[in-house]
Amino acid sequence: MSIAGILALLILLYWLAMLADHLRGARLFRELPPSGPLPDPPPLVSVIIAAKEEETTIRDTVRHLLAQTYPRLELIVVNDRSQDGTGRTLDELKRWSEEERGDIRIPMRVIHVTRLPGGWLGKNHALYQGYRQARGQWLLFTDADIRFHPDTVREAVGFALSEHADHLTLTPHMTAPTFWLRSFIRHFLFSLSLFTRPWRANLDWERKGGMGIGAFNLIHRRAYEAIGTHEAIALRPDDDLQLGARVKLAGLRQRLASGRSRLQVEWYPSMRAAVRGLEKNLFSGFDYKVSLAAAAGAGQLLLFTFPWLGMLLYGDWRSLVHLASVLIMTALYRKQIRMMAGSPGLDTLAIPASAALLVYVLVRSVGLALKQGGVYWRGTFYSLSDLKKMK
Repeated sequence: MSIAGILALLILLYWLAMLADHLRGARLFRELPPSGPLPDPPPLVSVIIAAKEEETTIRDTVRHLLAQTYPRLELIVVNDRSQDGTGRTLDELKRWSEEERGDIRIPMRVIHVTRLPGGWLGKNHALYQGYRQARGQWLLFTDADIRFHPDTVREAVGFALSEHADHLTLTPHMTAPTFWLRSFIRHFLFSLSLFTRPWRANLDWERKGGMGIGAFNLIHRRAYEAIGTHEAIALRPDDDLQLGARVKLAGLRQRLASGRSRLQVEWYPSMRAAVRGLEKNLFSGFDYKVSLAAAAGAGQLLLFTFPWLGMLLYGDWRSLVHLASVLIMTALYRKQIRMMAGSPGLDTLAIPASAALLVYVLVRSVGLALKQGGVYWRGTFYSLSDLKKMK
Protein backbone atom coordinates (compact mmCIF):
# COMPACT_ATOMS: atom_id res chain seq x y z
CA MET A 1 0.00 0.00 0.00
CA SER A 2 1.26 3.48 -0.86
CA ILE A 3 2.14 6.12 1.71
CA ALA A 4 -0.83 8.20 0.49
CA GLY A 5 -3.16 5.27 1.12
CA ILE A 6 -1.78 4.65 4.61
CA LEU A 7 -2.13 8.35 5.38
CA ALA A 8 -5.76 8.41 4.20
CA LEU A 9 -6.59 5.44 6.44
CA LEU A 10 -4.83 6.95 9.45
CA ILE A 11 -6.78 10.19 9.05
CA LEU A 12 -10.04 8.23 8.82
CA LEU A 13 -9.12 6.29 11.97
CA TYR A 14 -8.59 9.59 13.78
CA TRP A 15 -12.05 10.84 12.79
CA LEU A 16 -13.65 7.54 13.72
CA ALA A 17 -12.01 7.79 17.14
CA MET A 18 -13.29 11.36 17.52
CA LEU A 19 -16.78 10.19 16.51
CA ALA A 20 -16.76 7.46 19.16
CA ASP A 21 -15.51 9.90 21.79
CA HIS A 22 -18.13 12.47 20.80
CA LEU A 23 -20.93 9.92 21.15
CA ARG A 24 -19.77 9.28 24.70
CA GLY A 25 -19.40 13.00 25.36
CA ALA A 26 -22.86 13.88 24.02
CA ARG A 27 -24.38 12.22 27.08
CA LEU A 28 -22.28 14.41 29.39
CA PHE A 29 -22.61 17.84 27.76
CA ARG A 30 -26.09 19.36 28.05
CA GLU A 31 -27.99 22.62 28.20
CA LEU A 32 -28.15 24.53 31.46
CA PRO A 33 -31.50 23.37 32.91
CA PRO A 34 -34.11 25.64 34.52
CA SER A 35 -33.40 26.36 38.16
CA GLY A 36 -35.02 24.29 40.84
CA PRO A 37 -35.86 25.72 44.27
CA LEU A 38 -33.02 27.64 45.92
CA PRO A 39 -32.10 27.28 49.61
CA ASP A 40 -33.45 29.87 52.02
CA PRO A 41 -31.49 32.05 52.22
CA PRO A 42 -29.62 31.48 48.94
CA PRO A 43 -25.82 31.89 49.01
CA LEU A 44 -24.37 35.31 48.25
CA VAL A 45 -22.75 35.42 44.80
CA SER A 46 -20.00 37.95 44.03
CA VAL A 47 -19.77 38.75 40.31
CA ILE A 48 -16.25 39.94 39.45
CA ILE A 49 -15.31 41.63 36.17
CA ALA A 50 -11.94 42.95 34.99
CA ALA A 51 -12.36 45.83 32.53
CA LYS A 52 -9.61 47.45 30.48
CA GLU A 53 -10.54 49.79 27.63
CA GLU A 54 -14.11 48.50 27.68
CA GLU A 55 -16.12 51.72 27.52
CA THR A 56 -18.08 50.49 24.45
CA THR A 57 -19.29 47.27 26.09
CA ILE A 58 -19.19 47.57 29.88
CA ARG A 59 -22.38 49.61 30.21
CA ASP A 60 -24.61 46.92 28.66
CA THR A 61 -22.88 44.14 30.63
CA VAL A 62 -23.37 45.92 33.95
CA ARG A 63 -27.00 46.72 33.21
CA HIS A 64 -27.67 43.08 32.33
CA LEU A 65 -26.11 41.97 35.61
CA LEU A 66 -28.01 44.52 37.68
CA ALA A 67 -31.22 43.09 36.16
CA GLN A 68 -30.54 39.53 37.35
CA THR A 69 -33.39 37.75 39.14
CA TYR A 70 -31.07 35.97 41.57
CA PRO A 71 -31.97 37.32 45.02
CA ARG A 72 -28.49 37.68 46.60
CA LEU A 73 -25.89 39.21 44.33
CA GLU A 74 -23.10 41.77 44.54
CA LEU A 75 -21.25 43.20 41.55
CA ILE A 76 -17.55 44.13 41.66
CA VAL A 77 -16.01 45.72 38.56
CA VAL A 78 -12.28 46.35 38.47
CA ASN A 79 -11.07 49.10 36.14
CA ASP A 80 -7.64 47.79 35.13
CA ARG A 81 -5.59 50.90 34.24
CA SER A 82 -7.94 51.88 31.39
CA GLN A 83 -6.88 54.87 29.29
CA ASP A 84 -10.31 55.40 27.71
CA GLY A 85 -13.61 56.27 29.38
CA THR A 86 -14.07 52.91 31.15
CA GLY A 87 -13.44 54.30 34.64
CA ARG A 88 -15.76 57.26 34.14
CA THR A 89 -18.49 54.99 32.73
CA LEU A 90 -18.21 52.66 35.73
CA ASP A 91 -18.46 55.53 38.20
CA GLU A 92 -21.57 56.77 36.36
CA LEU A 93 -23.11 53.30 36.48
CA LYS A 94 -22.42 53.03 40.20
CA ARG A 95 -24.13 56.39 40.82
CA TRP A 96 -27.05 55.30 38.64
CA SER A 97 -27.40 52.05 40.59
CA GLU A 98 -27.52 53.99 43.85
CA GLU A 99 -29.55 57.07 42.87
CA GLU A 100 -31.87 56.02 40.07
CA ARG A 101 -32.81 52.60 41.43
CA GLY A 102 -34.78 53.06 44.63
CA ASP A 103 -35.13 49.27 44.98
CA ILE A 104 -31.41 48.55 45.15
CA ARG A 105 -31.07 44.81 45.47
CA ILE A 106 -27.67 44.33 43.81
CA PRO A 107 -24.94 46.55 45.29
CA MET A 108 -22.19 47.60 42.89
CA ARG A 109 -18.59 48.32 43.78
CA VAL A 110 -15.94 49.83 41.48
CA ILE A 111 -12.21 49.32 42.04
CA HIS A 112 -9.73 51.46 40.10
CA VAL A 113 -6.33 49.81 39.59
CA THR A 114 -3.66 52.33 38.59
CA ARG A 115 -0.50 50.24 38.90
CA LEU A 116 0.35 46.67 37.90
CA PRO A 117 2.81 44.94 40.25
CA GLY A 118 5.51 42.67 38.86
CA GLY A 119 4.73 39.01 38.26
CA TRP A 120 1.13 39.56 37.18
CA LEU A 121 -0.87 39.79 33.99
CA GLY A 122 -3.24 42.74 34.27
CA LYS A 123 -6.49 40.80 33.99
CA ASN A 124 -5.45 38.17 36.53
CA HIS A 125 -4.34 40.84 38.97
CA ALA A 126 -7.63 42.71 38.51
CA LEU A 127 -9.73 39.60 39.13
CA TYR A 128 -7.68 38.83 42.22
CA GLN A 129 -8.28 42.35 43.54
CA GLY A 130 -12.00 41.82 42.99
CA TYR A 131 -11.85 38.57 44.96
CA ARG A 132 -10.15 40.34 47.86
CA GLN A 133 -13.12 42.73 48.10
CA ALA A 134 -15.77 40.05 47.54
CA ARG A 135 -18.01 38.82 50.35
CA GLY A 136 -19.76 36.02 48.49
CA GLN A 137 -19.71 32.33 49.23
CA TRP A 138 -19.66 31.87 45.44
CA LEU A 139 -17.52 33.87 42.99
CA LEU A 140 -18.54 34.45 39.37
CA PHE A 141 -15.67 35.55 37.13
CA THR A 142 -16.95 36.91 33.84
CA ASP A 143 -15.89 39.26 31.04
CA ALA A 144 -16.78 42.86 30.33
CA ASP A 145 -18.60 42.16 27.05
CA ILE A 146 -21.12 39.45 28.02
CA ARG A 147 -24.88 39.77 27.67
CA PHE A 148 -26.79 37.89 30.38
CA HIS A 149 -30.33 36.57 30.31
CA PRO A 150 -32.06 37.78 33.53
CA ASP A 151 -32.25 34.20 34.91
CA THR A 152 -28.65 33.19 34.11
CA VAL A 153 -27.19 33.45 37.61
CA ARG A 154 -30.30 31.97 39.25
CA GLU A 155 -30.24 28.92 36.99
CA ALA A 156 -26.47 28.51 37.24
CA VAL A 157 -26.44 28.58 41.04
CA GLY A 158 -29.41 26.22 41.20
CA PHE A 159 -27.67 23.78 38.85
CA ALA A 160 -24.34 23.98 40.69
CA LEU A 161 -26.03 23.30 44.03
CA SER A 162 -28.10 20.42 42.66
CA GLU A 163 -24.95 18.84 41.20
CA HIS A 164 -22.92 19.49 44.38
CA ALA A 165 -20.38 21.17 42.11
CA ASP A 166 -17.44 23.26 43.26
CA HIS A 167 -17.11 24.91 39.85
CA LEU A 168 -19.51 25.50 36.97
CA THR A 169 -18.52 26.91 33.59
CA LEU A 170 -20.89 27.74 30.70
CA THR A 171 -20.37 28.04 26.95
CA PRO A 172 -21.93 31.24 25.53
CA HIS A 173 -23.66 31.86 22.22
CA MET A 174 -20.99 33.55 20.11
CA THR A 175 -21.91 36.13 17.49
CA ALA A 176 -19.77 37.54 14.67
CA PRO A 177 -20.60 40.27 12.13
CA THR A 178 -19.16 38.54 9.03
CA PHE A 179 -19.24 35.05 7.52
CA TRP A 180 -15.47 34.50 7.52
CA LEU A 181 -15.01 35.72 11.07
CA ARG A 182 -17.84 33.48 12.26
CA SER A 183 -16.34 30.53 10.35
CA PHE A 184 -12.87 31.12 11.81
CA ILE A 185 -14.05 31.51 15.40
CA ARG A 186 -16.25 28.43 15.18
CA HIS A 187 -13.44 26.35 13.71
CA PHE A 188 -11.15 27.47 16.51
CA LEU A 189 -13.73 26.34 19.07
CA PHE A 190 -14.30 23.06 17.22
CA SER A 191 -10.63 22.13 16.99
CA LEU A 192 -10.08 23.18 20.60
CA SER A 193 -12.96 20.95 21.72
CA LEU A 194 -11.48 17.98 19.86
CA PHE A 195 -8.17 18.55 21.60
CA THR A 196 -9.48 19.26 25.10
CA ARG A 197 -12.67 17.14 24.91
CA PRO A 198 -14.42 19.56 27.27
CA TRP A 199 -17.15 17.11 28.30
CA ARG A 200 -14.53 15.29 30.37
CA ALA A 201 -15.04 18.09 32.89
CA ASN A 202 -18.23 16.25 33.90
CA LEU A 203 -16.40 13.00 34.72
CA ASP A 204 -15.81 13.17 38.45
CA TRP A 205 -13.14 10.46 38.47
CA GLU A 206 -10.92 12.33 35.96
CA ARG A 207 -8.15 14.59 37.22
CA LYS A 208 -7.33 15.90 33.74
CA GLY A 209 -9.57 17.56 31.20
CA GLY A 210 -10.67 20.46 33.37
CA MET A 211 -12.48 23.27 31.57
CA GLY A 212 -12.92 26.96 32.26
CA ILE A 213 -14.53 29.59 30.02
CA GLY A 214 -13.92 33.29 30.56
CA ALA A 215 -17.54 34.23 29.88
CA PHE A 216 -18.75 32.30 32.94
CA ASN A 217 -16.64 30.74 35.68
CA LEU A 218 -18.73 30.20 38.82
CA ILE A 219 -16.63 28.77 41.63
CA HIS A 220 -17.13 28.24 45.35
CA ARG A 221 -14.87 30.46 47.42
CA ARG A 222 -13.50 27.43 49.26
CA ALA A 223 -12.53 25.76 45.98
CA TYR A 224 -11.01 28.96 44.57
CA GLU A 225 -8.80 29.34 47.61
CA ALA A 226 -7.90 25.63 47.53
CA ILE A 227 -6.46 25.94 44.00
CA GLY A 228 -4.37 28.97 44.96
CA THR A 229 -6.62 31.76 43.60
CA HIS A 230 -5.39 33.77 40.60
CA GLU A 231 -2.02 34.03 42.34
CA ALA A 232 -1.32 30.49 41.13
CA ILE A 233 -1.92 31.49 37.49
CA ALA A 234 -0.72 35.09 37.71
CA LEU A 235 1.17 35.02 34.39
CA ARG A 236 -1.15 32.79 32.36
CA PRO A 237 -2.93 34.51 29.44
CA ASP A 238 -5.30 31.52 29.35
CA ASP A 239 -6.36 32.10 32.94
CA ASP A 240 -9.92 30.85 32.38
CA LEU A 241 -8.76 27.47 31.05
CA GLN A 242 -6.12 27.19 33.75
CA LEU A 243 -8.64 27.85 36.50
CA GLY A 244 -10.74 24.94 35.25
CA ALA A 245 -7.70 22.70 34.87
CA ARG A 246 -6.60 23.35 38.44
CA VAL A 247 -10.08 22.58 39.77
CA LYS A 248 -9.96 19.11 38.19
CA LEU A 249 -6.36 18.53 39.19
CA ALA A 250 -7.31 19.20 42.81
CA GLY A 251 -10.01 16.51 42.63
CA LEU A 252 -12.85 19.01 43.02
CA ARG A 253 -16.26 18.55 41.41
CA GLN A 254 -16.67 20.42 38.13
CA ARG A 255 -19.56 20.86 35.71
CA LEU A 256 -19.65 22.16 32.13
CA ALA A 257 -22.95 23.04 30.46
CA SER A 258 -24.14 24.90 27.39
CA GLY A 259 -25.32 28.40 28.20
CA ARG A 260 -26.10 29.37 24.60
CA SER A 261 -29.63 30.51 25.52
CA ARG A 262 -28.44 32.39 28.63
CA LEU A 263 -25.16 34.05 27.59
CA GLN A 264 -24.14 35.94 24.47
CA VAL A 265 -20.81 37.43 23.43
CA GLU A 266 -19.20 38.96 20.38
CA TRP A 267 -15.73 37.51 20.89
CA TYR A 268 -14.04 39.71 18.30
CA PRO A 269 -15.54 42.54 16.21
CA SER A 270 -13.41 41.85 13.09
CA MET A 271 -11.07 39.29 11.56
CA ARG A 272 -8.13 41.61 12.16
CA ALA A 273 -9.02 41.84 15.85
CA ALA A 274 -9.35 38.04 16.07
CA VAL A 275 -5.93 37.49 14.52
CA ARG A 276 -4.28 40.09 16.76
CA GLY A 277 -6.02 38.74 19.85
CA LEU A 278 -5.19 35.08 19.29
CA GLU A 279 -1.60 35.68 18.24
CA LYS A 280 -0.94 37.12 21.70
CA ASN A 281 -1.97 34.03 23.66
CA LEU A 282 -2.12 31.05 21.28
CA PHE A 283 1.51 30.12 21.95
CA SER A 284 0.78 29.94 25.68
CA GLY A 285 -1.56 27.01 25.05
CA PHE A 286 1.52 24.94 24.16
CA ASP A 287 3.53 26.04 27.21
CA TYR A 288 5.64 28.19 24.86
CA LYS A 289 7.18 25.05 23.32
CA VAL A 290 7.92 25.38 19.60
CA SER A 291 7.81 21.61 19.06
CA LEU A 292 4.26 21.31 20.42
CA ALA A 293 3.10 24.34 18.44
CA ALA A 294 4.63 22.91 15.24
CA ALA A 295 2.91 19.57 15.82
CA ALA A 296 -0.42 21.34 16.35
CA GLY A 297 0.00 23.33 13.14
CA ALA A 298 0.84 20.21 11.15
CA GLY A 299 -2.16 18.44 12.67
CA GLN A 300 -4.48 21.26 11.62
CA LEU A 301 -3.42 21.01 7.99
CA LEU A 302 -3.33 17.22 7.93
CA LEU A 303 -6.63 16.53 9.69
CA PHE A 304 -8.83 19.50 8.74
CA THR A 305 -7.57 20.68 5.34
CA PHE A 306 -5.94 17.73 3.56
CA PRO A 307 -9.04 15.42 3.51
CA TRP A 308 -10.95 18.04 1.48
CA LEU A 309 -8.13 18.09 -1.06
CA GLY A 310 -7.79 14.31 -0.95
CA MET A 311 -11.40 13.89 -2.11
CA LEU A 312 -10.43 15.48 -5.43
CA LEU A 313 -6.81 14.42 -5.67
CA TYR A 314 -6.76 10.69 -6.38
CA GLY A 315 -9.90 9.50 -8.12
CA ASP A 316 -9.75 6.05 -6.53
CA TRP A 317 -10.49 4.39 -3.16
CA ARG A 318 -8.25 6.88 -1.38
CA SER A 319 -10.59 9.72 -2.38
CA LEU A 320 -13.50 7.73 -0.96
CA VAL A 321 -11.63 7.31 2.32
CA HIS A 322 -11.02 11.06 2.48
CA LEU A 323 -14.69 11.64 1.67
CA ALA A 324 -15.62 9.50 4.67
CA SER A 325 -13.29 11.60 6.85
CA VAL A 326 -14.89 14.82 5.59
CA LEU A 327 -18.41 13.52 6.24
CA ILE A 328 -17.54 12.55 9.82
CA MET A 329 -15.71 15.86 10.35
CA THR A 330 -18.63 17.98 9.15
CA ALA A 331 -21.17 15.98 11.15
CA LEU A 332 -19.13 16.42 14.32
CA TYR A 333 -18.63 20.11 13.56
CA ARG A 334 -22.34 20.76 13.14
CA LYS A 335 -23.23 18.88 16.31
CA GLN A 336 -20.52 20.47 18.44
CA ILE A 337 -21.02 24.04 17.21
CA ARG A 338 -24.78 23.76 17.72
CA MET A 339 -24.17 22.97 21.38
CA MET A 340 -21.35 25.45 21.97
CA ALA A 341 -21.97 28.52 19.82
CA GLY A 342 -25.21 28.44 17.81
CA SER A 343 -26.64 26.92 14.66
CA PRO A 344 -24.01 26.20 11.97
CA GLY A 345 -24.63 26.94 8.31
CA LEU A 346 -22.39 27.36 5.29
CA ASP A 347 -19.47 27.94 7.66
CA THR A 348 -19.19 24.14 7.68
CA LEU A 349 -17.76 24.35 4.16
CA ALA A 350 -15.14 26.85 5.30
CA ILE A 351 -13.39 24.36 7.63
CA PRO A 352 -10.31 23.81 5.41
CA ALA A 353 -9.76 27.55 4.88
CA SER A 354 -10.35 28.29 8.57
CA ALA A 355 -7.81 25.62 9.53
CA ALA A 356 -5.21 27.15 7.22
CA LEU A 357 -5.87 30.60 8.71
CA LEU A 358 -5.52 29.21 12.23
CA VAL A 359 -2.11 27.78 11.29
CA TYR A 360 -1.12 31.21 9.99
CA VAL A 361 -2.14 32.80 13.30
CA LEU A 362 -0.23 30.12 15.22
CA VAL A 363 2.91 30.75 13.18
CA ARG A 364 2.57 34.48 13.85
CA SER A 365 2.02 33.83 17.55
CA VAL A 366 5.19 31.76 17.82
CA GLY A 367 7.23 34.02 15.55
CA LEU A 368 6.30 37.26 17.30
CA ALA A 369 6.92 35.81 20.75
CA LEU A 370 10.37 34.53 19.76
CA LYS A 371 11.29 37.72 17.89
CA GLN A 372 10.22 40.00 20.74
CA GLY A 373 11.40 37.66 23.48
CA GLY A 374 7.90 37.78 24.96
CA VAL A 375 4.39 39.10 24.35
CA TYR A 376 2.55 42.39 24.68
CA TRP A 377 -0.69 41.87 26.56
CA ARG A 378 -3.11 44.76 27.17
CA GLY A 379 -0.32 47.31 26.79
CA THR A 380 2.25 45.56 29.01
CA PHE A 381 5.27 43.49 27.86
CA TYR A 382 5.95 40.10 29.47
CA SER A 383 9.17 38.23 28.75
CA LEU A 384 9.15 34.57 27.69
CA SER A 385 11.42 33.70 30.60
CA ASP A 386 8.82 35.01 33.06
CA LEU A 387 5.89 33.42 31.21
CA LYS A 388 7.57 30.00 31.08
CA LYS A 389 7.90 30.00 34.86
CA MET A 390 4.11 29.92 35.17
CA LYS A 391 3.34 26.60 33.43
